[in-house]
Amino acid sequence: MDNLTHSLVGALLGQAGLKRKTGLAMPTLIIAANIPDIDAIAVLLGGDEHLALRRGITHGPIAMVLLPLLLWGIMLWYDRWQTKRGARPEKRLPVDAKWLLMLAYIGCLSHPLFDWFNSYGIRLLEPFSSQWFYGDTIFIIDIWLWCALIAGVWLSLRGERRGQPSWRVPAITSMAAIILYIFANGLITGRAEQLTGRAVQSQFGIVPAMVVANPVPVQFWKREMLWRDSNHYGQGVFSAPDQVVLDPKIGQHEMSNTFALAELSKDKNAKAFLFWSRMPVLREELREESKVRILSDQRFGNPLVQDRFRVVVPTEQDAK
Repeated sequence: MDNLTHSLVGALLGQAGLKRKTGLAMPTLIIAANIPDIDAIAVLLGGDEHLALRRGITHGPIAMVLLPLLLWGIMLWYDRWQTKRGARPEKRLPVDAKWLLMLAYIGCLSHPLFDWFNSYGIRLLEPFSSQWFYGDTIFIIDIWLWCALIAGVWLSLRGERRGQPSWRVPAITSMAAIILYIFANGLITGRAEQLTGRAVQSQFGIVPAMVVANPVPVQFWKREMLWRDSNHYGQGVFSAPDQVVLDPKIGQHEMSNTFALAELSKDKNAKAFLFWSRMPVLREELREESKVRILSDQRFGNPLVQDRFRVVVPTEQDAK
C-alpha cells in the first residue's frame, strides 16, 4: 500500500488505545508501520533492477524481527537524549520499554499485512523463499480505506481533546469497518475469479491456468479480470455480484519462446523484471529499423502506468 495508508494504520492503532501504553507510542507505531519500505532506496540503482529488490528482504521474517528491535533502540535513545538535554516534553508519558517494543512489532507487522492485500505482490518469506504472494483484495491506493482511516483517527482525536471518555470508540469502529471492507473485497475477488474462469472456458474453449481479479481505483465492486493459459492471454471486466464481460481479443504472451527468454536472461533489467513479473507478456517491435523485445505485465496495462512497468531490450543481433 501507499505510505499514507501505512501511516494512518499506525495512527489508528494508537487512537484505539495503544498510545496510552507508553511514551513515544504514537511515533513508534507510525514509523514502524512504514519502516519496511526502507527498500525504496533500491530505486537509486536505476533501470528496472529495483523491481526485484522491492517488497522482499525488508518485508520478510528476519526483517520483522530485527527492524522493530532497531526502531525500539532508537526510540529509547531518543527519549534519554531529550531527558539529558532537558528537552523532554512534560506531557509525555513515561517510556515503558516492554510496551514500546511490543508496539514496534505491532506497527511493523501491519506493513506486510496491508501490502499483501493488493496485486503488486510481496515476498513474505524472503530470504528463505523468493515466492511472491498476492492478496488481490484492494487497490494499492484505496480512497475508501483512506476515508475510514482518516475518519477514525480524526474523530478519535477530537473526542480525546474534548475529554470524552469514549474517545477510543471511533478508532475501534473504523478498525471494525476496515476489517469488514477487506473481507467483503476478498469475497468479491473470489467470486470474480470463479465466474471469469467459467466464462473463458465457455466463450473460448480455454481452461485458464491463471485468473487474476485485479482491483481498480474507487470502484471496489469491480475488477479488471486477467487470464492466461500456457500460450494465450486475455482480459475482461467483472462487476459484483456476477457480471462478467470478456474482451473478445486474445493475445499470445510468448512465454514459451525459450530462445527469446534465453536471450532476455542475459539482460540484467529483463532478468529482474521476469523475477518480479506475475503475468509477463513478450512482444517484438520494429523501432528505427531495429527489432526490440518488449517485456510488460498484464496487471499494468493501463496507459497511465504501463511505461513504468515494461522493459525494452534489443535483440541479440542488434545489441552487437
